[in-house]
Amino acid sequence: MARLARTPGLSDVQQSMLETVRAFVDKEIIPHAQRLEHDDVYPADIVAGMQEMGLFGLTIAEEHGGLGESLLTYALVVEELSRGWMSVSGIVNTHFIVAYLVSQHGSEEQKRRLLPRMATGEVRGAFSMSEPGTGSDVAAIRSKAVADGDDWVLDGQKMWLTNGAYSSVVATLVKTELGAESVYGNMTTFLLEKTPGFGLNEALPGLNIPGKIEKMGYKGVETTEMVLDGVRVPGSAILGGADRAGRGFYQMMDGIEVGRVNVAARACGISIRAFELAIAYAQQRHTFGAPLVKHQAIAFKLAEMATKIEAAHALMVGAARLKDAGQRNDVEAGMAKLLASEYCAEVVQEAFRIHGGYGYSKEYEIERLMREAPFLLIGEGTSEIQKTIISRGLLRDYGVR
Repeated sequence: MARLARTPGLSDVQQSMLETVRAFVDKEIIPHAQRLEHDDVYPADIVAGMQEMGLFGLTIAEEHGGLGESLLTYALVVEELSRGWMSVSGIVNTHFIVAYLVSQHGSEEQKRRLLPRMATGEVRGAFSMSEPGTGSDVAAIRSKAVADGDDWVLDGQKMWLTNGAYSSVVATLVKTELGAESVYGNMTTFLLEKTPGFGLNEALPGLNIPGKIEKMGYKGVETTEMVLDGVRVPGSAILGGADRAGRGFYQMMDGIEVGRVNVAARACGISIRAFELAIAYAQQRHTFGAPLVKHQAIAFKLAEMATKIEAAHALMVGAARLKDAGQRNDVEAGMAKLLASEYCAEVVQEAFRIHGGYGYSKEYEIERLMREAPFLLIGEGTSEIQKTIISRGLLRDYGVR
């Protein structure tokens, strides 16, 4: 059994679930990930396998057809999936955030209508805050919704939608001028329901998913833009119902805290895989008459890599458990995301160095990890944004009064 990233205090159900997912990763993901990633092919068979295991409904309540598991369970599943291929975890991650938003903030009608189909994976979610001119500066978004009777008309351009094409519901944050004193009180989240696919949408006129954005890594799963040109929706499309207009920023930030835990989990999964590849290669490759691992310089690298994985995993688990307990975890989620993503980049690079020239070959898995790890430094907020969140939280608790 692997020594790294064990999680104490798990139930038998959690242990069994993780063992099942790990076996699935070893059999169905790792052997195919390299080919699918290089060809930038959507992993339809893998997604079907995840649907069969119920992973799309992992945290959705049993009354809505899900498994009713905790954020911690989901984060550990994400860690396992990312160990196989980060893109696969991305397919369920944004879906999970939207399911969480509907579960926590949706109206009863939205829960009844969407969650059962989200639990099976029939309906998949995408999450949309960023725009071409703004990322982490949420206050600067320009997309807007204007009230027209009982309806709202949306215009603008959104960016960096994971699952933008394959999704059926997009949680979308836009500006709504409601007269609030704060810019954050003038933002509303809409649940835009569409048919999957690229181009102009038949189910929601005016909504356009132009095409797939070509990326350095994180391939297989599509990342898209979304153009809104006079998209008309009823007030009931607002997350939580028509009377929840102006609550969008606070709803989305709740989802982002969950998302940061899962980005930390993704980073842990990639780091674990990079370590597995490095320690195996270091025992097989011989230089100067001995296996690489017998050279102290390499052995010390492995020790440092393992220590970083343990530290990142522990922070990620702690942040997840705090959220599960119903407590605020903005600082802890920021710390977990910051440390795990930075350590992931370092661990992957050390594994790359241990592989030497072979690490630069597309035949070796580490080449793919070298292109995937940098994404985690910016996804769900850059490291600098995390430091801002952490420092503000510390001043909130330690400020001189």
